[in-house]
Amino acid sequence: MTFTPHGKHLIAGNWLAGDDFFASQPAHGPSHPFSKGRIADIDAAAQAAEEAFWSFGYSTREDRAAFLNAIADEIEARADAITEVGTQETGLPEARLQGERGRTTGQLRLFAAHILNGDYLDRRHDAALPDRAPLPRPDLKMIQRPIGPVAVFGASNFPLAFSTAGGDTAAALAAGCPVVVKGHSAHPGTGEIVAEAVLAAIARCNLHPGVFSLIQGGDRAVGSALVQHPLIKAVGFTGSLAGGRALFDLCAARPEPIPFFGELGSVNPMFILDAALANRGEDMAKGWAGSLTMGAGQFCTNPGVAVMLAGEAADRFADVAQAALAEVPAQTMLTDGIADAYRAGQTRIAASAGVQEVLTSVCDQRSASPYLYRTDAKTWLSNEALAEEVFGPLGVIVTAETSEEMQAVARSLQGQLTCTLHMDDADLDTARSLMPILERKAGRVLANGFPTGVEVCDSMVHGGPYPASTNFGATSVGTLSIRRFLRPVCYQNLPDALLPEQIG
Repeated sequence: MTFTPHGKHLIAGNWLAGDDFFASQPAHGPSHPFSKGRIADIDAAAQAAEEAFWSFGYSTREDRAAFLNAIADEIEARADAITEVGTQETGLPEARLQGERGRTTGQLRLFAAHILNGDYLDRRHDAALPDRAPLPRPDLKMIQRPIGPVAVFGASNFPLAFSTAGGDTAAALAAGCPVVVKGHSAHPGTGEIVAEAVLAAIARCNLHPGVFSLIQGGDRAVGSALVQHPLIKAVGFTGSLAGGRALFDLCAARPEPIPFFGELGSVNPMFILDAALANRGEDMAKGWAGSLTMGAGQFCTNPGVAVMLAGEAADRFADVAQAALAEVPAQTMLTDGIADAYRAGQTRIAASAGVQEVLTSVCDQRSASPYLYRTDAKTWLSNEALAEEVFGPLGVIVTAETSEEMQAVARSLQGQLTCTLHMDDADLDTARSLMPILERKAGRVLANGFPTGVEVCDSMVHGGPYPASTNFGATSVGTLSIRRFLRPVCYQNLPDALLPEQIG
């Protein structure tokens, strides 16, 4: 049965239409009208979220875990409709949408299990010492408490895992924070179906309907109104550096500044060391080509830069990578805007002095073909624009003359989501010299792998120093992401009857 979106916002349990509409722009299939969000819609959703917080923020871990599991159940019950509309809107293949749906429900269930364990609360207790001299110590207890309503911006490149009920929403709900989602106009139908699943879970768990709202579309003023609303206490965002920085600045300029947890971009450099390059260069080049072009390169962990020492092994690496990339056909990008930005980025790299074209192609409309460029470390170090992310299947090989020059390339990097070392045992000394630099630059350091794809688990860090993210001490993936929406509260000499139930 074909799903036809109704195009309305979900605000406090009600599907509401506005008086202005936008049309979806699917990669294939029919377009549908959707209501444009208004500032009044933002206010209504934020007010409902604040009202819901007085019950949801003080709910038990068991009740919130049941809610997260119910959302996962309801998403799976709509699996076929999600795949149908999602593939139409994004151009992503069915297998990718099905895998992303599994990741979305998996992280909801993981967070449910995690909060039941209770470790995330970081409970601490310093018992009273009434006889301590010269001053007695009071009884002190500490626990993490939810901060209040959270705004979440849907991501263009992950219609499920980083959008309506994705990682930010799941983390906020797990913490006890109601959520107002600003849906992404690239996949509004997919967002609507997932919002229906959340609404069904709310009814099933008998929760306040203001615990979740979805506002579709809208111009920049609507997004600005969301992050500036006085009842919103934090923001989760995955998107462009320019858009994220603008929202970050608005959060900081509020009368009450709030945290903006933005995941903004990264070139995810790989450092391919000498012995590994000599022994496994061809295999690594083929693996890089596959990682670089996966999903048309539309992953925030796409490894766009490969750094290595100049020489015959580097030349062979470039030749093999060029041949592997040349076999990759054009792929549909998520939106016309992303395709336009990819072409603009490619033009910027190609026009840079000292950059050599290794593989060029033609991209038109919403399609993307791979590009490969090569430059030397001196050129890289003299042109900061080469280190700016190109979102798509474009790679740059940087060759250094010495290991010291390779270290200079590493030091020149801005904050990254990932940095990768490809190394053999004979490369350990060089790797040791790079490690202090790389761990200062990235939230995740890999060895002998490719960073595309992020495991949802307890130890994952998906974040890093700016501009990879706006909060270097946080992650947007994994159970640690829940901590973003909590704050520590200390209770001094309070009777047990007044303490939070979860503190025991």
